Amino acid sequence: MSKVAKAAVGLMAATLVAKILGFGRELALASAYGASGVSDAFLVAMNIPAVIFTAIGTSLGTAFIPLYCEVNANKGEKASNKFTNNVFNIVVIICLLLSAIGAIFTPQIVKIFAVGFEGETLRLAVYFTRVMILGLAFLGMSYIMMAYLQVKENFIIPGLMPVPYNILIITSIIISVKISPYLLPWGTLIGLSLQFLFQLPFAMKKGYRYKSYIDVKDEHLKRMLWLIAPVLIGVAVNQINTIVDRTIASTLVEGSISALNYATKLNQFVMGMFIVSISSVVYPMLSKLSSENNKEQFNKSIITSVNTVTLLVIPISIGAIILANPIVKLLFQRGEFDARATHMTAVALTFYSIGMIGYGLRDILGKVFYSIQDTKTPMINGVIAMILNITLNILFVKFTNMQLAGLAFATSISALFTITLLFISLKRKIGSFGGKSIALGMIKSLISGIIMAVVTLFTYNTMANLIGSGFIKEAITLVISVAIGAIVYGISIIILKVDEVNIILDKVREKLNKR
Repeated sequence: MSKVAKAAVGLMAATLVAKILGFGRELALASAYGASGVSDAFLVAMNIPAVIFTAIGTSLGTAFIPLYCEVNANKGEKASNKFTNNVFNIVVIICLLLSAIGAIFTPQIVKIFAVGFEGETLRLAVYFTRVMILGLAFLGMSYIMMAYLQVKENFIIPGLMPVPYNILIITSIIISVKISPYLLPWGTLIGLSLQFLFQLPFAMKKGYRYKSYIDVKDEHLKRMLWLIAPVLIGVAVNQINTIVDRTIASTLVEGSISALNYATKLNQFVMGMFIVSISSVVYPMLSKLSSENNKEQFNKSIITSVNTVTLLVIPISIGAIILANPIVKLLFQRGEFDARATHMTAVALTFYSIGMIGYGLRDILGKVFYSIQDTKTPMINGVIAMILNITLNILFVKFTNMQLAGLAFATSISALFTITLLFISLKRKIGSFGGKSIALGMIKSLISGIIMAVVTLFTYNTMANLIGSGFIKEAITLVISVAIGAIVYGISIIILKVDEVNIILDKVREKLNKR
């Protein structure tokens, strides 16, 4: 297995651990406080620093990596460390200023995020937010360290970054039940600091040395600010799409917003596990190759990244389409989540899954443009896709009977349209980069996916008739059907000689022969 593949697999494993702990955090809060004013206040308070800084932090990391690679390639390790400290110190100062402003105007900020809060719930939300907003500096430092470690080819530690954070929050939830709810935000604040402190020793091991250095006139810092702006707009575009979807969903039948939300969470799990892991590993590598002007290897990396995402996402997408109802039923249908809610969520999941390949490749192609320090093209294409999404939302909801399905389908169409634009733009930007190889890989994956779908659906229906209903029986039916489908897909792509699979098989044969 190649170094890049090992890093991607390691990051996927780290992400899975982090997501399990994140789910445990939600369970702990639900168990301790249920659906109460305390839990509402805590969730809103946690969301405020995230909304304020997550987009900025993501943009910082995106702009930092290619410029670090450029400085390191042209001026050496000492200059790149100086650049890192310059960015680091300026981010800390900005975050401290934001924290001070946030602490002063906390009641007004909370009112923006939770208009309906009043009485004790409002007081708790203000207190929780005032404490948590002090952690903005730690949040900023964490993003810089994460980008630094990624450029140094350490991906597992950034992937595990949420682990100490979630452990501290779970601990504070348990303690707060016995002592006081006012302890809740302090666990989160300590958790935010641990995200940074957890990464720092590994960054120092890779060569990072802190120095109190600031140079606002640095040319690379100015270029970084120019790169950040379009990325921020791109993030805002995605947020606008989500807001529009939910606004229109609020005009449909009751439960439409929840159905969209649950279906989105399932899609985001796939994105977080596979796509983000691959793009996080590939991005620093592409940035280095771009700074070294290694066009041949750069193009090969694009082909491998795109084909790998296609290979992983197409079977998941097809599987989600044909098994949407049993998947949603198994995961969510209990308590107040009834058969109607299952059907609505399954419909949304089906139509979201049509565009899953679009969401995945959009992230990868965006990173390709960022690696060559072009943040404007993804932003422009993102704005076009947003306009298309909003237009289709209105058309599908107002002039067809698709309703909820129409909202999800519009998102899928706009995502597929975006990657088409990005492929065209990339060819114009860098010339031919292996489009035929990518198209062939996609066709082979689609053929294998269709064969898998037929076998999986036949297996599921046969087993469901034989075994019957009930949670355990349905879980067994679903797991066995998915496993058989995965085996069929694997055999199909081997028979069709998909390049990325052949590379893995050759590596396995080499190791077996050595042994």
